[in-house]
Amino acid sequence: MIYLDNAATTPLSQLALDKLYQVSRDYYGNPSSLHGHGRKAAQILRQARQAIANALKTNPNRLIFTSGGTEAITLAIKGYALAQQKMGKHLITTTIEHHAVLHTVEALVRDYGFEVTYLSPKNGQISAQDVETALRPDTILVSVMHTNNETGYQLPIKEIAELLRSHPARLHVDAVQAIGKVPIYPEEEGIDFLSASGHKFHGPKGVGFLYTNTNQLKPVLVGGNQEDKRRASTENLASIAAMAEALGESLIAWQESFAHVNQRKQDLLAGLEASNLPYYLNQQEPASPYIVNIGFPNQLNERLLMQLDLAGISVSSGSACTAGNIEPSHVLEAFYGSSSLRLKESIRVSFSSHTSFEDVQTFIKTLTNLLGG
Repeated sequence: MIYLDNAATTPLSQLALDKLYQVSRDYYGNPSSLHGHGRKAAQILRQARQAIANALKTNPNRLIFTSGGTEAITLAIKGYALAQQKMGKHLITTTIEHHAVLHTVEALVRDYGFEVTYLSPKNGQISAQDVETALRPDTILVSVMHTNNETGYQLPIKEIAELLRSHPARLHVDAVQAIGKVPIYPEEEGIDFLSASGHKFHGPKGVGFLYTNTNQLKPVLVGGNQEDKRRASTENLASIAAMAEALGESLIAWQESFAHVNQRKQDLLAGLEASNLPYYLNQQEPASPYIVNIGFPNQLNERLLMQLDLAGISVSSGSACTAGNIEPSHVLEAFYGSSSLRLKESIRVSFSSHTSFEDVQTFIKTLTNLLGG
């Protein structure tokens, strides 16, 4: 079995797995309880929060633990928009965002009367100038992703942040595909909200965090005073501790991992060239080497994914899958148009530090056999 779908989720690292087990076994108290077991659990929670804060070069009280990236994104966008709607009801985002962003924005428009400007790529790019053009006096939030989850395209976060220094609108960055792969320091980069998910950097599923530099957030989950009254629900202690372990481990070795993954990408492209298979890349620069989106002319991605799965190789289309059917990619549609065959011919290959040269070679050989190159 070969796993090449790391943008969907990564395997749990051994350090994270060990921490998950140890905390589950030894620190089972509720962090909100006042007795000894609770105090020990609370200490583990503080240590994990401090470790993640150190990785982001921020203060631990600026972190809110969540159930994952989707909740972190929802809390940032909906929580801030509802708290600040008297200041304005205009939002800016892009057409290539993850559905966690797009559906949250759509709900604000539908249920609360917000307005949204969607920025679409021009010549394969979304620029800070696009954001500047869309800004209005009543714009309160700009939400853009750091790295696109389907193509790896990286948006100009620093330029957008610099632009917003002279505007009251806040900046939310969906960093789910970037955290743990490259260092990100939100305060240095001018980011007001940053969302992350543990299972994208070899931590557990079902846990994530939101960085925020403001308390102007309307809680999405209510019913308790956890997370400084910003997010109700007993903290998932063992997963939080394992996530902190995974993030620290990932960032210590990020340069080595980045170089390793970049080499795997080059191996893939070289192998495809040598195979004589007709293909094209759905790639815009700058791009993360962790994600490669490839199309094969006249080959339906749905059929190809099934064939690769039967051969023991896991990749994806990168777009949504409902009831076993692949929906057309809204990201590729934004870049190439709704009538482009790329929407039906493209697959996403995504790497991690665990991906070997042999994995890539087997993938290319299997593709060659399947597609008759």
